[in-house]
Amino acid sequence: MKYGESSFDILYLLFAVAAGCVILRKAKNRTEKYMGLAALILGCGDAFHLVPRVLNYFIEADFAAALGVGKLVTSVTMTVFYLLLYAVWLGRFREKENRGVTLALWGLAAVRIVLCLFPQNGWLQNSGNLTWGILRNVPFVMLGAAICWLYFVRRGEDRVFRFMWLYILLSFLFYIPVVVGTEAVPMLGMLMLPKTICYILMILVFLRAAGENGKRA
Repeated sequence: MKYGESSFDILYLLFAVAAGCVILRKAKNRTEKYMGLAALILGCGDAFHLVPRVLNYFIEADFAAALGVGKLVTSVTMTVFYLLLYAVWLGRFREKENRGVTLALWGLAAVRIVLCLFPQNGWLQNSGNLTWGILRNVPFVMLGAAICWLYFVRRGEDRVFRFMWLYILLSFLFYIPVVVGTEAVPMLGMLMLPKTICYILMILVFLRAAGENGKRA
């Protein structure tokens, strides 16, 4: 189990970071730069949590603080990732920015990040608090749902991004049970595996889009 999960985590991190660098190198416009930055932030942010997790399997030491802080960093970078997904949507579909929508999404992201910073989350002890776990994820789920809806509405207009809404939806469907029930049923933590696969699929969409040689803005 530990070898399989550890190998998957390491390969995922290497893929996300490498893909981000490749996309940024190929980027010919701002939207593609957002794609590369999103992949890079995703990989680097998840590394703060996954690297201590892998080390914890093979080294006898107290990784509680490292794992907890890693979850905090990942929580923040995941929020930034979805804001970048919104920026990609605006550019990819040549959508005129709606200031109300933008302010709402940034507001949800800000609330999410502020809630993550409260000491009641118990990051340093890596102790799960169900109440705070739900509180900090409510704005995050709302943010994700909004981004998912935006991609869903425009799904028929872009062959490359037509399934992006589905990857976002599935990632949250796998993620929510982990937040709500992993303390009672630890095996629910295994749902993070298909959740990560959804993110890999999102990055593959970015790679494919970046390979179009700037046909879209």
